[in-house]
Amino acid sequence: MSTQVRVLGIESTAHTFGVGIAINNDPYIVVNEKITYIPREGGIHPREASRYLAANASKVLSRALKRANLTLSQDIDAIAVSLGPGMGPSLRVGATVARALAYYYSKPLVPVNHAVAHIEIGILTTGAKDPIVVYLSGGNTAIIAYLNRRYRIFGETLDMALGNVLDTFARETGLGPPFIVNGMHVVDSCGNKGKRFLELPYIVKGQDLSFAGLLTQALKLWKEGFDLNDICLTFREIAYSMVTEVAERAIAHTRKKEILLVGGVASSGILKDKMSRMARIHDIEVYVVPPEYATDNGAMIAWTGLLAYRMGITIPIDRSFIKPRWRVDEVEIAWRN
Repeated sequence: MSTQVRVLGIESTAHTFGVGIAINNDPYIVVNEKITYIPREGGIHPREASRYLAANASKVLSRALKRANLTLSQDIDAIAVSLGPGMGPSLRVGATVARALAYYYSKPLVPVNHAVAHIEIGILTTGAKDPIVVYLSGGNTAIIAYLNRRYRIFGETLDMALGNVLDTFARETGLGPPFIVNGMHVVDSCGNKGKRFLELPYIVKGQDLSFAGLLTQALKLWKEGFDLNDICLTFREIAYSMVTEVAERAIAHTRKKEILLVGGVASSGILKDKMSRMARIHDIEVYVVPPEYATDNGAMIAWTGLLAYRMGITIPIDRSFIKPRWRVDEVEIAWRN
C-alpha cells in the first residue's frame, strides 16, 4: 500500500447519488459531488428514485474525477460503497456501479455502513473525540456511543425517523417541498411565527422515542382548523425536546463529555440550541457536522472507506450484498481504540 492512499466512495442509500474522494493526509476530503432526486409530489418512491440515480450516476462520477484531476486506473487505491442501511432499489444502484469499477479497474472493494459513515465524517470535520452521537435523518433516528469496538445504540425511534416526520408534516400541510428554505427546515421557520403551545403527545419510552403519534395528532389539529404556526411551534419543540431528553440520559449513563449532531436534521438551529442548553448543565461540548456533510454524500463513504481500507477491510465482489437493515451496532470499528 502506497504512503498516500486515495479511496473513492459511492453513496446511494436513498434519493442521493454521491461520489467522494478521500486521502490519508490533510485536507482529507478531495472532492464531494452528488445529485439528488426530488419527487414532484408525495414522498420518495424507491423505484423512481433508483431509476433517477442510475441515469445520473456516470455524470456524478465523471464530475468528481474531473474536479479532483484524478483517474480511476492510476490514482485511486480502492472503491468504497455504502451497502446499507437504506432503500433496496437505491442501494443496488451504488453497489452495481462500485462492483463494476472494482472489477474493471482491479481495485479492492470496501463495504461501508451508511450510519457509521455519518458518524465518522462528523468526527473528522468537527474534531470531536469520543462523543454521544445524535444521528437524525430522514431514515434514521438514534442516540449512539462508542464502546469496545462498536457504536452502541443508547436509544432509537420505535417507528418513524425524525427527518421523515418533519418532511411528512410539511408535505401534508403544504409547507413543502422544498423542505429547507434559507438553511432552515420549513417546520422550524413556521414555528417561529407561532404564539401558543397546543396539546400534542410527548412519547419517550425508556431510551426510545415514538414520533408517529405526534405526527398523527398534529395533522388532526391542522385539519380541525388550528393555527398552523402554533402547531409547528408545538410540533418542533416536542420533537426536539424528546431527542434532547434521551441524549441527556445517555450522557448521564456514559459520562462522556461531548455531543455530536449528525444527519440531515443536525442543521436545525432550534435543536442545537436545546442541546447546547442541556450541555451547559453538564459542562460538555456540542459539535454539529457542517451542512455540506450533514445530508447523504459520497465524501463520508470515501472517508470511512479509507479508515476501513487501512485496517485491511475489503469484501469480495461476489459477496458484496446490500443490507437494507444493516444496523450501526453490527459493525466492528477496527480503526478506533
